[in-house]
Amino acid sequence: MPLVEERTLENPRIGVGSGSPLFGRCAPHNPFRARLGPRPRPGRDAPHRPLPSAGLGAPGAAAAARAPAMLATPAAPLLQLLLLLGPRLEAAGVAEPPLPAVVLAILARNAEHSLPHYLGALERLDYPRARLALWCATDHNVDNTTEMLQEWLAAVGDDYAAVVWRPEGEPRSYPDEEGPKHWTKERHQFLMELKQEALTFARDWGADYILFADTDNILTNSQTLRLLIKQRLPVVAPMLDSQTYYSNFWCGITPQGYYRRTADYFPTKNRQRRGCFRVPMVHSTFLVSLRAEGTEQLGFYPPHPNYTWPFDDIIIFAYACQAAGVSAHVCNEHRYGYMNVPVKSHQGLEDERVNFIHLILEALVDGPPMWASAHVSRPPKRPSKMGFDEVFVISLARRPNRRERMLSSLWEMEISGRLVDAVDGRTLNSSVMRSLGVDLLPGYQDPYSGRTLTKGEVGCFLSHYSIWEEVVARGLAQVVVFEDDVRFESNFKMRLEWLMKEVEAEKLPWDLIYLGRKQVNPEEEAAVEGLPHLVVAGYSYWTLAYVLSLAGARKLLASQPLRRMLPVDEFLPIMFDQHPNEQYKAHFWPRDLRAFSARPLLAAPTHYAGDAEWLSDTETSSPWDDDSGRLVSWSGSYKTLRDPRQDLAGSSGHSLHPHPQDEL
Repeated sequence: MPLVEERTLENPRIGVGSGSPLFGRCAPHNPFRARLGPRPRPGRDAPHRPLPSAGLGAPGAAAAARAPAMLATPAAPLLQLLLLLGPRLEAAGVAEPPLPAVVLAILARNAEHSLPHYLGALERLDYPRARLALWCATDHNVDNTTEMLQEWLAAVGDDYAAVVWRPEGEPRSYPDEEGPKHWTKERHQFLMELKQEALTFARDWGADYILFADTDNILTNSQTLRLLIKQRLPVVAPMLDSQTYYSNFWCGITPQGYYRRTADYFPTKNRQRRGCFRVPMVHSTFLVSLRAEGTEQLGFYPPHPNYTWPFDDIIIFAYACQAAGVSAHVCNEHRYGYMNVPVKSHQGLEDERVNFIHLILEALVDGPPMWASAHVSRPPKRPSKMGFDEVFVISLARRPNRRERMLSSLWEMEISGRLVDAVDGRTLNSSVMRSLGVDLLPGYQDPYSGRTLTKGEVGCFLSHYSIWEEVVARGLAQVVVFEDDVRFESNFKMRLEWLMKEVEAEKLPWDLIYLGRKQVNPEEEAAVEGLPHLVVAGYSYWTLAYVLSLAGARKLLASQPLRRMLPVDEFLPIMFDQHPNEQYKAHFWPRDLRAFSARPLLAAPTHYAGDAEWLSDTETSSPWDDDSGRLVSWSGSYKTLRDPRQDLAGSSGHSLHPHPQDEL
């Protein structure tokens, strides 16, 4: 094999061989490994070697395992059998035919925030690395993207059939760009040239497919490649989820090449219809079959001679598909992964990083979670208490998944929390409650089901009560209290810090500030003068997230609520005199808790009644005076249902709640 060169930031011309400082030893039995330096002229200078067929004349399993050459695709029926029966053949000890060869195109710019999870997802793809080649380029970086990719390739590069490494250290920005997220014409053109090089490389090396995947698109489904190849479609995208209605496909396009809203988009995005659907555009992450009829005409640059649409890589590729008569499809029958919502051109890398952290949190809730590569060094986390004396996290020990998710979420946001083992209602009986001085508020009934207090609600109240006691005992000036079913809004930490600074600047006297709740009559809640992100709290449900002062904790304890207990989320509105039931309020005095709420809210429940993953240890529990151990579910309570007004009101202007144009 003739010498092929690579370029690195340290040395622009390093010959590839056994002494390559970046990749280490170049395995002598691997004649197909390539590390390319100067950009080759497509189809001429790129290294090429004739490749054997993957059909019936393919080499034996042992030879295929040792030689990671990329092989031609088998005939369609054989391919389908290969994908479906591969595991059975392996279990039976039968030699498995080689899978189609795939090039993974990695084009990274300023991707330090997402690269560890992106690369971790590529590592977890259930596909033989000997059948995968990496085409990797990075340019115009102001962060550690290049160093991260170098570190990762040094660790895993020898496992792949071929590696193309195309770093460009300078320049670090485009001459006419306003910031790193500003898309100029020159940037679009350079990206299209890179994609064209990757596509040409895949063709010249005899690959069967090429997968383009943006570096903030995280393929959490390890079967993604197998599932897409199984479709036998020329261009196919796995539908990716995001924090909003945004996804990686369009259902409509105008004659001028612009986005056109159709009736099909939202049913597809929301998986109300499932399958693989023909669409005019896929972008960000998609698989191209290099053996399908017509795909040899596809390209990114230069644009088609008749092209008059906007100068944008995704639109140019959509036009190329249309001109070649090649159909594009999006598949949504599986959950394939996530994509970050793009920031605006005037925003910066910090905004993009914050958005991506929120995407990580959403994946922790909705699953499957993202896992970072172990082969990439990440910036250290520096958790803090955000200026509070303590951040309490109430969590049931028998709900380890919730606990782990909550701790992971706080870690990602760099919040230092302290676990508080919740009082488990299932361990309570009448004698235990008597010893604690717990008694039911006379006449209490759930406002919707009419049921009495449950042991789960008693345990919940006691858990919060223990924190109030600690606040007073330790003299903590202000604390945050979380339950373990919190879904955090975007940029939660910074927004909470801003809110508390505004409150301090206005010298507002306060006892309790809701961060997440279910508002009963939001239209009746008054704004707080000088504090646009705060309202006077009205009657509310839930105690999943709130800020509490020392004075507030003292007021709550002074009311001696254990002797006349009702659910804690009913007790708090009584204490700030906003509960609609006068009979309940008459048992407590004074009712002078100064309660406010963040507006927009900074947290919500992870799930609601009716959701597949919903569970409640307060709604599914025994009545408070029932020691039989039987569990009763009151899942139909209005308290546990999603409030449609929340979806409409959302957190406009502050977070990533869906908005009408978010599919763009």
